[in-house]
Amino acid sequence: MFHNRPCGCKGQRTCLKCEQSYEDVASKAKSWVTDEEKEKSYVYCPECDLAWPGWEADSWKVHPDHAGDSIKFPGVKVIQNFITEDEEEELMRHLDEVPWDLSQSGRRKQNYGPKCNFKKRRAKVENFSGYPAFTKFIQDRFDSVDILKNFQTVEQCSLDYPVETGASIDPHIDDCWIWGERIPTLSLLVDSVLTLRKYRGPETKYNLMDTYKYPAVMKENEVKNEEVLIQEIHQLCQNKAVTRSEENAKEAEASPELESGPNIVRLPMPQRSLIIFFGPPRYKWEHGILRDDIPSRRVCITYRELTPPYLPFGSESETGAEILKASKNFWNHYQYYGITCSS
Repeated sequence: MFHNRPCGCKGQRTCLKCEQSYEDVASKAKSWVTDEEKEKSYVYCPECDLAWPGWEADSWKVHPDHAGDSIKFPGVKVIQNFITEDEEEELMRHLDEVPWDLSQSGRRKQNYGPKCNFKKRRAKVENFSGYPAFTKFIQDRFDSVDILKNFQTVEQCSLDYPVETGASIDPHIDDCWIWGERIPTLSLLVDSVLTLRKYRGPETKYNLMDTYKYPAVMKENEVKNEEVLIQEIHQLCQNKAVTRSEENAKEAEASPELESGPNIVRLPMPQRSLIIFFGPPRYKWEHGILRDDIPSRRVCITYRELTPPYLPFGSESETGAEILKASKNFWNHYQYYGITCSS
């Protein structure tokens, strides 16, 4: 089961190709959501900012005629039609002009950012030179989103989910050592859904313990003032700041639904929408995409920011400054990859 495969899958990760080629892989490939969890799941509605009982991803489209009792699910924002149809078409044309690399679980990827070793906690900046210029308009548009105030992209990852490979992504929490609180994702080509499962594992996984060492960027649904955040980082270096552990305790007290509510919440990702999650959905829930929720080819672009220790006055601010400097660059992908322009 744990041999590397030519499809790109490793360990417990599988796709249709390796499941068809290896009996031991096929025997262990199964859904990570149980039937019982499906019966008790909720679907978030972008229109009313509430989650309602159900499993089907498009059930939110009956808004405002929802059935059942809703729950609050703070830490999520879905901006529909973040880009236009024409912008999506041009963006996809350029994305497919750039080489795609094999990834796990049937996916392909294009990754731009520092090379990170999450176990050894090292970030190498030498080979990070910025992003393709045809994606710049997306980052520029982040300035129009209130909860992305002061968001500084340091990693941009395009993922391709081909339906013929049974592409999916297993439940996980993005590493908390270097990737910051807010995670925006632009969805392309098809409606899909992000499935969140309440995390009940050890805090040693995903470097979750690091979140107790730095202040939160968000306070409820608002971005902290940059000066306040830098001051908190500075004070924390002098062991005088309120730590995230105290902030998390206040969040849990203010949001009892997160402790007593469902184990599964489904977040719709409409075509051309930007979905952003932060706070409890970022740190207390694993997120993944089920194979059954990829009806046809799906592409997304996910963006990440730095954790506070990599910002000014933080313990890793020197490395952070190098990463942020490289992240200001945008280059012509035809020249970068030596591609002949057909137009």
